[in-house]
Order: sequence, then structure tokens, then C-alpha cells
Amino acid sequence: MTDDASWVAGAMTQAVPWVSTAGITFGEITTERAVAHLPDRPDQQNHVGGPHAAVIFGLGETASGAIGLAAFAAAGDRAVPLVVRSEIGYLKLARGDLRAEAILTRSVGEVLAELDAGTRPEFTVDVSITDADGRETGRMSVVWTLRPHS
Repeated sequence: MTDDASWVAGAMTQAVPWVSTAGITFGEITTERAVAHLPDRPDQQNHVGGPHAAVIFGLGETASGAIGLAAFAAAGDRAVPLVVRSEIGYLKLARGDLRAEAILTRSVGEVLAELDAGTRPEFTVDVSITDADGRETGRMSVVWTLRPHS
């Protein structure tokens, strides 16, 4: 299932104020893949002139959240996607604008089948973060759950 989910960019910007504050924009968004961009801004840099670790993490988590919304919006009347845990590796000093590419590692149908069976499914989104030179500067794994409404 790779339906276009470009509507998610506007929904994320509206529902998550930090997205606009940070300056995150979106490229392609489908139910399996999302791309998010973060411009290089002096007010978001660290002590060595690169993007601060917090904004790099935020970019990656935001890209993963775009997939969660795109993939599971149809289940919004039954459950809400929430982050369970995440791990990030900072591989190289990033320079310039950043790009995060997030990939859903399980099928949407499999996750929804678990929700339909009465369990609280988890799904992982893997994220690759690259800098303005196209170098991979970080990798992230975000585990989400669909928490049923009570």
C-alpha cells in the first residue's frame, strides 16, 4: 500500500506546532515512506556549528510520525499512534540542511490485524538522516504503538 498521503504534511504542521517552529517541511509521504527536511538555522546549531542533536532527533521523529499518521489515519476512530521508544545514532557531524527519510518496517495490514484482534500493536520506523552533502549523519529507530481509545 503506497497511496499518496501528501495531506499529512499540512496535518502535521497544524497538529504539531513544533514542526512549524523548527521549520520542518515535507517531501514525499506515503503509507510506507516519508521524507522531511530541516533548514540549517544558526539558532538551532550546537557548539561546533552543526545542527543541535535535539533538532536532529526531532526531525527524525517527525518523519517517523508522518508515516504513522499516513498509514494509520483510517484507524483514528479506534486508536492513537504514540511513541514507545526510540534510539538514535549520531554518525558524523552534520553540516547544512538536513533530510530525514523514514521507512515503515512492517506492513500496515499486519499492524491493523493486531489492532483488530484486540492487541496493542507496535511498529518500527527506521530513519536515515543525511546532511547537505548527502552524507548519512544519523540513523534512528522509532517504535510506535497504536493505543486503543478507552
